[in-house]
Amino acid sequence: MNYREEYERWLAEPLVSQAEKEELRAIANNEKELALRFSKGLTFGTAGLRGVMKTGWNAMNVHTVAHATQGLANLILAERRANNGVAIAYDCRVNSPLFAETAACVLAANGIRVYLFDSLRPTPELSFALRELGCVAGINITASHNPKQYNGYKAYWEDGAQLPPDHAATVLSEIEKLDIFRDVKRIDLETAKASGLVTVIGAEIDEKYLAAVQAQAVNPSAIAAVADDLKIVYTPLHGTGHRLVPEILRRVGLKHLFTVPEQMAINGNFPTVEKPNPEYPEVFELGIALANREGSDLIIATDPDADRVGVMTRTKNGSFRTVTGNQMGALLLDYIITAYRKTGTMPPEPYAVKSIVSTELATRVCEANGVRMYNVLTGFKFIGEVIKKHEEEGHGSFLFGFEESYGYLKGTYARDKDAVVTSMLIVEMTAYYHAMGMTLSDALEKLFERYGFCYETNAEIYMEGLDGAERMAALMSGLREKPPVEFAGVRVTCVGDYLRDTVTENGTVRPTGLPRSNVLSYRLENGDILVARPSGTEPKIKFYYLLRGKNEAEARQKADAYKTALNRIANI
Repeated sequence: MNYREEYERWLAEPLVSQAEKEELRAIANNEKELALRFSKGLTFGTAGLRGVMKTGWNAMNVHTVAHATQGLANLILAERRANNGVAIAYDCRVNSPLFAETAACVLAANGIRVYLFDSLRPTPELSFALRELGCVAGINITASHNPKQYNGYKAYWEDGAQLPPDHAATVLSEIEKLDIFRDVKRIDLETAKASGLVTVIGAEIDEKYLAAVQAQAVNPSAIAAVADDLKIVYTPLHGTGHRLVPEILRRVGLKHLFTVPEQMAINGNFPTVEKPNPEYPEVFELGIALANREGSDLIIATDPDADRVGVMTRTKNGSFRTVTGNQMGALLLDYIITAYRKTGTMPPEPYAVKSIVSTELATRVCEANGVRMYNVLTGFKFIGEVIKKHEEEGHGSFLFGFEESYGYLKGTYARDKDAVVTSMLIVEMTAYYHAMGMTLSDALEKLFERYGFCYETNAEIYMEGLDGAERMAALMSGLREKPPVEFAGVRVTCVGDYLRDTVTENGTVRPTGLPRSNVLSYRLENGDILVARPSGTEPKIKFYYLLRGKNEAEARQKADAYKTALNRIANI
């Protein structure tokens, strides 16, 4: 069936609403849009689904959500785990409640128990809830920090991490066997509730979750010592952090929390920001104005599903600067180790985990303090796998895990990044330095003095359109088949090909020790590292630069030279 025939099938389908059909009729003569929507469906991967909300096979809507959920249901039924149930949460986005209810109804129609949150919740609470309730799986409806037109579907397994690759492959295989309309079981929500298959959950899980978060405080007295004059500004960027982040900060003793009123309003259209991403300085504009009025030195922002957190800190000249995801990861790791040592509470066999594209500054912190650092592929589920392995083997104490993309976790109560616990730890760390007359900007400079200057940046090459996937594959294949021997005149000494499970260095080849993944890394003779990785949720290839230097100016100069060299290789 070609895309035009698939389009006509949707127009004739009784399950497609009249409003959806009107939307489709409006594009009847737009062949490019028809091909984009109906040539293929959204691909279900380890990150689930993510796409623009509109009617069609290759988009986020009630039909594609139901289709994916039937695939997940088939996996659960095959493993005879229907009675364990599935926890479902959702964020602030347009259609998120509807998509969550749709998933709940499909699962219930398959005889699978469902625990549905009564309103929007942070992603990490979903990870916690499914573990707390003994569920076999979890679903969170969110597109994280993507623009407002996107939504997504994250699927989790019983350990609280996102689906492992083999389970995701099974779900995808099931989806491909199913007709999106005929083979999906459905039941209405009220019938499902009346049958006892859908249970609504809420405040009782919040309390258990907040208790687990608060237990991760390293030195609770740090906040109490400066509570009378410590001032913090917080914004949830219209999202799910609006209630639980302020609540946990109140519980740990923060007295002066100022929230950005315009952004405390739940709104999936994100009216005050173009993109609700705490990586971007522009989302802090309202927070900076509030901080200047109230005399705060720190602004915290969480993304719409409250799994990522960004920070801006005041500098010596009174302005605000961004603390990058890499810098915050290193700062928090250093603080946690320092606090444990000062209080004499360092647990046995401490270890930390980071992704291979995250700063080597954290590695230096661990090496200097006798903490083992594990490097894993990008994706927080891989951090969760390291935690799970240590628990199964009965050794090691997990201190901290992070990714450069502003995701962090302390504690084993969840298996996904958590902006709620991170916000608490950032405030505790800020209080610790505040007592010494320092801001986080000062603390970062001290960290560089101790361990050496590190600079990280990245570049993205977008490849949108119908042939985007093919162009991405061609670029990665070219880099793989003919590895660059130098970048900007600096020789490559080590090549890691994680798809082929090889690390080639000085003529010898060894395995990576990590799962196979379409990632390439290059270590240069000056110690710099470059990594290429296609995004799992967007049509782009990301290039990461992990650089050393005497100072930021020198590191930026190197980064520009490497980017120019890479663009030449990629014919951009």
